[in-house]
Amino acid sequence: MKVLLIQDVDNLGYAGEVKKVANGFGRNYLIPQNLAVVATPGALKQAETIRKAAEKHRASAMADAQAIANQLVDVELLFERRAGETGKLYGSVTSGDIAEAIEAKTGIAIDKRKVALPEPIRSLGEQTVTIKLMIDVSATIKTEVLPLGGVLERERLSEAEQAQIEAAAAPPEAEAGEVVADDTPVNETPAEIEAEVDDAPASETEPEAAAEAPADETPAEVETENEDAEPEVEEAEEDEEETDE
Repeated sequence: MKVLLIQDVDNLGYAGEVKKVANGFGRNYLIPQNLAVVATPGALKQAETIRKAAEKHRASAMADAQAIANQLVDVELLFERRAGETGKLYGSVTSGDIAEAIEAKTGIAIDKRKVALPEPIRSLGEQTVTIKLMIDVSATIKTEVLPLGGVLERERLSEAEQAQIEAAAAPPEAEAGEVVADDTPVNETPAEIEAEVDDAPASETEPEAAAEAPADETPAEVETENEDAEPEVEEAEEDEEETDE
């Protein structure tokens, strides 16, 4: 059957284009989802109008889709499921689960139909999933399914690895007795300061000051002066006795 696309459809075409599709695909998917209408003569008259409107809408939506794609570049999703010894899940991870996990982690609401997952994930391990935001804009994310308790174990391992990295990056501590080189000047010891004072040249003004200052008389000189003065006192006393007589 021939249909007129009224919206862009991945892997099929752009709005305003006429496409020949399988009857089941057209009647069970495209038409119920309002993605296309049967290409009747009346509908075909609106094809050009639909195409121009779609081009205008596509131009504004392209920037928004690219911004979302940029935010999804480094997204990694972890899921926990019960699994058997062979790694086969007791259940699955669906496109709806992935869309919900993206919104919970990034706050970005994604239509589960844009999650290009051919079939649900049914085994443990990693898998790359494509998010088809528009025909020409998509993003790739990483998913990993772990057994129950695997997320907590993964967090513990990450913490241990981070601790090892920090320990390796930390500078080594100096051992007891080890001298650590330092550019800071070392304080001089009292002995070194005394040696510097002894080596310093004497001031030129000190001898002059010593010459100008009167020398203090020593006790011996004072005693000599007293002895020279005693005879004079004795002579004076003898003169007084002669006068009395």
